[in-house]
Amino acid sequence: MKVYVDQDLCISCGLCIDTCPDVFSWNDDGKAQAIDSEVPADAENEAREALENCPSEAIKEE
Repeated sequence: MKVYVDQDLCISCGLCIDTCPDVFSWNDDGKAQAIDSEVPADAENEAREALENCPSEAIKEE
């Protein structure tokens, strides 16, 4: 599974970071970003939960 955060859609709510801190973090602009596009196998469930619960639908699966 590969994910990225669309910076134009991110509203900096932090929900993805709270849900899956192993995959998402803050960038220098104060928006969420994927630490690495490839999600570790043991974090896929949390990453998918973050994707599905993103209020601005900024998290995309590649």
